[in-house]
Amino acid sequence: MHEFIFIFLAVFTVVCALAAVLNRNTIDAAMCLLLCLAGVAGLFLLLDAFLLAFLLLLVYAGAVVTLFLFIIMLIDVRGATGAPRRRMVTVSGVAALAVVAAGLVSFLTRGRLAPLRLPAGPAIGASLKAYAELLFTTYLLPVQLVGFLLLIAILGVIALSRKTQ
Repeated sequence: MHEFIFIFLAVFTVVCALAAVLNRNTIDAAMCLLLCLAGVAGLFLLLDAFLLAFLLLLVYAGAVVTLFLFIIMLIDVRGATGAPRRRMVTVSGVAALAVVAAGLVSFLTRGRLAPLRLPAGPAIGASLKAYAELLFTTYLLPVQLVGFLLLIAILGVIALSRKTQ
């Protein structure tokens, strides 16, 4: 039964990710991203990583996708012309295809994936207490910096979206 649920969630996540990337409507793409994140949270639940699934839904699906939707609504992309953007999309698509092709060639030449070596004993993030201690001691500065970067991004979008008088 777990294999069927895993295959369903994996296919669902990949289809939603492709729909998010290939969709021309930005609001629909953000909604597909939300569904993709929900699929990844389901995969975390299958791995018994309940904290990661909860944090993924809370932080990414709840906050970041909402932030994306606000930014999309503030920018109002309907009035933009598509000529310069098409060239940039083509160049970035070719670059992404080259990276995927290089990874595939590397995998095919090695013949197999390297075995995953897990450390013995319980994982560091296995309990909520250990995760909280790491988050508020070791990783406090990076978390604060990411928060300030998101704040600066929001203020930049608001400043750019204002119409000049």
